[in-house]
Amino acid sequence: MMNLYKMRCNVLSLSKKRKHIRKSVISFPPMSSAHTTTTQDVKSNMVLREQIIDETDLSSDHLTPELQLYLITQSCRLWTSHPQHSPFLDPFWAFYWPGGQAVSRYVLDNSHIVKGKSILDFGSGCGASGLAAKLSEAEQVTFNDIDEVAIEAVLLNGVKNNITVDAVSTANLIGSSCQHHDVVLVGDMLYDTEFADEVLVWLKGIHESGSLVLVGDPGRFALESHPLRASLKCLGKYELPQSTVLENNGHSQAFVWTFR
Repeated sequence: MMNLYKMRCNVLSLSKKRKHIRKSVISFPPMSSAHTTTTQDVKSNMVLREQIIDETDLSSDHLTPELQLYLITQSCRLWTSHPQHSPFLDPFWAFYWPGGQAVSRYVLDNSHIVKGKSILDFGSGCGASGLAAKLSEAEQVTFNDIDEVAIEAVLLNGVKNNITVDAVSTANLIGSSCQHHDVVLVGDMLYDTEFADEVLVWLKGIHESGSLVLVGDPGRFALESHPLRASLKCLGKYELPQSTVLENNGHSQAFVWTFR
């Protein structure tokens, strides 16, 4: 049975992620010595990282066991706790969504598509897809998520896996050209019809400018019913681990798509 906490995350995702606000530009991550922070920033980041470590488990129970990720699992307090007892507001980053797992697996199995290239991990969440790209010898990866706590989770996951996090961004990139990125990774961001339309139109423009776009999705209605679905071709299909199936409304497979 799906836990109430995960159900809340699924429902709130329909509203929150539409509220993209333009925030900070691409920057060096807080763990980098090149990033200037105040004492208050450092303390705040440390508290966040301690909370993430305390409230999650290190998990490799997913399609990319090469990566250990800080995730909320069934053994965590927050799995069954009431949302008001969570130190995080809507921790989408703490779940490894099916589409993200598929994109990450595809990148690891096809390292030539990212090797030596500049990558954008859009809506990065826990950062798995971008970290998979780094493992596959991408030259530079930018992790983008509007949730600053997600960025802290990315940094922690990078450290845990001995992977350097090149750059992070909490900006709303939808509508930007992203021409300096050779490959754009999009894992499970097409969960709502209105938001999916906005994202797919933007991604098609990026594709037309010459960048490779990889979209991971478990077959959600927002993608399957969209007119641009006919413009996509499937690059890979993956059977999801049983734990992921139980957590995601019975989705048993996930797919990787790109534009024709």
